[in-house]
Amino acid sequence: MLERVTTSSELAELAAAHHVATRYRGSDREMVEVAPEVVVAVLAQLGVDASSPESIQRELDAVRREQARTSLPPTIVLTAGTTRELEVAATLVLEDGTSSQVDRLADDLPLGWHRLVTDTQEVTVIVAPGRMPEVPRTWGWMLQLYALHSRGSWGMGDYVDLAEMARRAGTEQGAGVLLVNPVQAFMPTRPLERSPYSPSSRRYANPLYLRVSETAAFRAADDETRAAVLALAPDHDTGLIDYDEVWAAKLAACEMLWATGIDTQADIDPDLLMFATFSALAEVHGADWREWPEELRNPIGGAVAEAERSLADRVAFHAWLQRLCREQLDEARSAARDAGMAVGIVHDLPVGVHPGGADAWALQESFASDVRVGCPADAFNPLGQDWGLPPWRPDKLAESGYAPFRDVIRSVLRHADGIRVDHIAGLWRLWWIPPGEPAHRGTYVHYDADVMLGILALEAYRAGAVVVGEDLGTVEDEVTETMHERGMLSSAVLWFERDWEAPGQPHVPPEQWEPETMASISTHDLPTVAGWLQDERVRIQADLGLLAGTAEEAYAEAESDREAMLDLLRAEGVPDDDLVVALHAVIARASSRLVLSSPADASGQVQQPNLPGTVDEYPNWRIRLPMDLDQFFADDRVRACTTPLQASRPST
Repeated sequence: MLERVTTSSELAELAAAHHVATRYRGSDREMVEVAPEVVVAVLAQLGVDASSPESIQRELDAVRREQARTSLPPTIVLTAGTTRELEVAATLVLEDGTSSQVDRLADDLPLGWHRLVTDTQEVTVIVAPGRMPEVPRTWGWMLQLYALHSRGSWGMGDYVDLAEMARRAGTEQGAGVLLVNPVQAFMPTRPLERSPYSPSSRRYANPLYLRVSETAAFRAADDETRAAVLALAPDHDTGLIDYDEVWAAKLAACEMLWATGIDTQADIDPDLLMFATFSALAEVHGADWREWPEELRNPIGGAVAEAERSLADRVAFHAWLQRLCREQLDEARSAARDAGMAVGIVHDLPVGVHPGGADAWALQESFASDVRVGCPADAFNPLGQDWGLPPWRPDKLAESGYAPFRDVIRSVLRHADGIRVDHIAGLWRLWWIPPGEPAHRGTYVHYDADVMLGILALEAYRAGAVVVGEDLGTVEDEVTETMHERGMLSSAVLWFERDWEAPGQPHVPPEQWEPETMASISTHDLPTVAGWLQDERVRIQADLGLLAGTAEEAYAEAESDREAMLDLLRAEGVPDDDLVVALHAVIARASSRLVLSSPADASGQVQQPNLPGTVDEYPNWRIRLPMDLDQFFADDRVRACTTPLQASRPST
């Protein structure tokens, strides 16, 4: 616990200069004062010493000197068609290399990444579109890829299942979009991290989703090798997904093919080389770089360069795995396009990375490595939430021209037709929890949302991709309003679309929902339709002691929620003989541009994919769909669920 200190106007001024909040509005809309010692601890994570009045004054003097030295921020975002006057003459270097002397940024600058050079600064200039192109009205599926299974997949869904889902959903059902859970790189040693929202890297893909039998190396292998590879396939009929078993089998299969002599002449760019080096080092020293020998914790040190040479074969192997991932992800996107999907495949971007993973190692200067991101206390989580993820440092992002953030966005869009940004409010601010403190003892650190949204818009525009922001829960109105102004979709969930101020809190008719949204019945963190009907979540939370009140109160609230939903069905004139089908008929009427169901909902699965607040107490991220892909597309109830969706948004 931090030693208590007193607030001063100087500390508040210093905190503001570094975008650290000393007060914020809580979930009840009341102002909350941040403990001064928490502010001091967070400033320390930004390299700012506020431990005494003297040090605060020194840091303030440094801030003022820097402000006097520079006339421009380190990164500027300009909306296409607008101008900005400059206080000093400068050289503008465009992305194509042409340069000119300027005293203002003109309104005809091309979209892209440019540089502005003055006598004292080199500034990144980003010219972004003011608004994204209109998102087509269509429907589709939100997938937990691991939960899919087919005759060809090994123990869990894979990239080829994704391609097959895209092909058949597009051609047989008229679906126009697939939203996929994060498929970023995992921590590469066992036991594997199951949550897709805590990846080792957000810049590289997860080889756990490879289908080994659909690689060029497998096709080129001799009969004996192919037979040996196929013999490694895990049992299809097991209950929960065993990630360790699946990875052991796929790793052994890939190594078997690697041993046949793979062409390794393909260029490996420096970032991929560093990622592959991390993966090779993790096999020797463990997944968490913070526990490696001291000399290997510096990614640009001599010891790492030597390890790269001594582990050259394993480094090349892991780079090859990424090449395979890219090929199969590209094939999935091509399948969606060939099927005529109006949007295609939208990939999910998690809010952060594992603190011991590849990105946190390679990009240490850009992260506040000892901080954990989470949420402040609210009525549902009186102790706050700790997500255990290190945040970006806003100062280092600005100094680098936001290159690390740009690279993350580009890596997702390389094989996507759209990007869903988890917790998009994190582009405005994140809740920082300093070392040694519980989740509720933190504060907000603010980011330059204009710059980050501009980068997101520019990169998505160039990729021809749609942008969706997850803005559920307690989110400032500015977040949702700004997204809509930029042509980005927010999120709407049937369970939550209610008039919370009206008596009885009735559901809002779907025709009155905000059009600039991606709508769904549920999410991976909420009950499935079948589970909701059976009070499955209440039952499990009661068994695990996770209810805030009594079980009787929770069951009564669930019954009240069902009655409110039945009221909506009656108001909409929707038959309630099969509530799973009925809720699909309701969601089909939403005015939202995108409407998504999930295979878990349409197939009648009872268990929800993830139960927040649990780790091993619940089989998070391990639950298979109750039917394989062939059965899914032949299932009568699935067809009944898709019928109103097809009618409301016919494919063209």
